[in-house]
Amino acid sequence: MKFSIAIRDGLILTLDRENRVIQNGFLGVLEDKIIYIGEEPNDFSSDEIIDAKEGIVLPGFVNAHTHIPMSLLRGLAEDISLKQWLEKYIFPIEKRLNPELVYTGSLLSCAEMIMSGTTTFCDMYFFEDEVAKAAKEAGMRCLISEGLFDFPSPNYGVDIEDGYRYTEWLIEKWKNDPLINVAVGPHTPYTCSEKILRKVKEIAERHNIPIIIHLAETEAEIQEMKDIYGKSPIEYLNDLKILGPNLIAAHCVHLNKKDLELLKNNDVKVVHNPECNMKLASGISPVPEMLNMGICVALGTDGSASNNNLDLFQEMDTAAKLHKISKMDPSVMDAVTVVKMATIYGAKALGMEKIIGSLEVGKKADIIVLDTNKPHLVPLYNPFYSIVYSAIGADVIYSIINGKVVMREKELVTLDIERIIKDAKQWADQIKDWLS
Repeated sequence: MKFSIAIRDGLILTLDRENRVIQNGFLGVLEDKIIYIGEEPNDFSSDEIIDAKEGIVLPGFVNAHTHIPMSLLRGLAEDISLKQWLEKYIFPIEKRLNPELVYTGSLLSCAEMIMSGTTTFCDMYFFEDEVAKAAKEAGMRCLISEGLFDFPSPNYGVDIEDGYRYTEWLIEKWKNDPLINVAVGPHTPYTCSEKILRKVKEIAERHNIPIIIHLAETEAEIQEMKDIYGKSPIEYLNDLKILGPNLIAAHCVHLNKKDLELLKNNDVKVVHNPECNMKLASGISPVPEMLNMGICVALGTDGSASNNNLDLFQEMDTAAKLHKISKMDPSVMDAVTVVKMATIYGAKALGMEKIIGSLEVGKKADIIVLDTNKPHLVPLYNPFYSIVYSAIGADVIYSIINGKVVMREKELVTLDIERIIKDAKQWADQIKDWLS
């Protein structure tokens, strides 16, 4: 057999429907697809052979909700209220955003994600074409959306029609790209008029693409929607017929019984962001209830300004432990489920479960390899337990996306990390000057 990449001597976690685990497994890639999984063939050739050295081989992680340019705002202001954080720091800087800053911040985040095992991300921010360019340079798979809302944007200005046109331009520009996918991104139900939400629905249906929205994140949002419309944000979107299988709803922290039923009945995809929700004291999302109902719940980090990293290993660990203490039940959010939230559930949330999220013949080769020959990963009794409760992003030694190695032996292949860090530090100096 002929392969472009062969991975041998790995503990393969397929995350397929049977959740097969293959000891001393072999995986073969040809061009951008997985063409073989099983025991090592007696006769094969490969352009590159990766020795996993009994490490774990699994699907690349899916960060299903983030704002990657905000890596340049990481640690800018901490331990203050959300209102102070937004009004004193974030909003003043975002008014001065430009394509170059967004591009540098996106490259910095792509490097961080690749180095910690994330191969696909879902983004909403400004100047999203720059995000797409950075992802393309890094070789990352993504779903991007330009933030749309009632107030002025640093990108398209005061006219929301320009926001629609920018979104349509993104869709057209990237429609045939193997890695870059575009969604429509209304910010929240309370920052978007009914007119905007109806237009978003029309664009999404016409192009058959997802809608990304922040939903039911804070108690203040719930109260504001009830004061204005007399209903919850989810009930409001349901009345507008926006709830559906193509809706990616980030956060979903404050939900009542009717909200949960509406999410389930409309096959809405939910993204849980536990570290961000904890740090901003937004609350605890009823994730165990949603999973028990059969709602697809993926994992996201949100942006680095409110997390403060993009490491899904940490997010998995936090998600598992948060809900155990919340429910006072150590069996809640078991390790296998949490790993699925970071892989196949994330792929399903983004509408990509047919091509990524599990290691199966015919799927795209988005693969990571973990070095388990480390003190904190020995002994390795159960790989799922070790991934969720012991592993860290720095344990990833190989990242492969769409059949291309983007990190080899912990060295980035597609990105010049020294240049990116230098540029990021220069932007940090500029940001400090803006706030002085």
